[in-house]
Amino acid sequence: ALADPTRRAVVRRLGRGPCSVSELASSFAMTLPSFMKHVRTLETCGLVRSVKHGRVRTCTLDRERLGLVDDWLAEERRRWDERTDRLEALVSNPMEDV
Repeated sequence: ALADPTRRAVVRRLGRGPCSVSELASSFAMTLPSFMKHVRTLETCGLVRSVKHGRVRTCTLDRERLGLVDDWLAEERRRWDERTDRLEALVSNPMEDV
């Protein structure tokens, strides 16, 4: 879900607090139905919740769920750091066992 720049921007904006779908959509050059597909994707993966009051749908960020994403990213970052460290050691000392 976060591979898409529109959805990342929505998450970034909701990090500042709840916002209506129409307010969120106003920042993007797309139709409301197209924008709603992004909101639904974020809802499906659990990063965003929305509640409808009358004609206004308000979105909020699920910070606990976002924390799980952050934990996963930290673990992936650690793995890539280890890999690049091994590669750097191999390139620096090609005759040594790494």
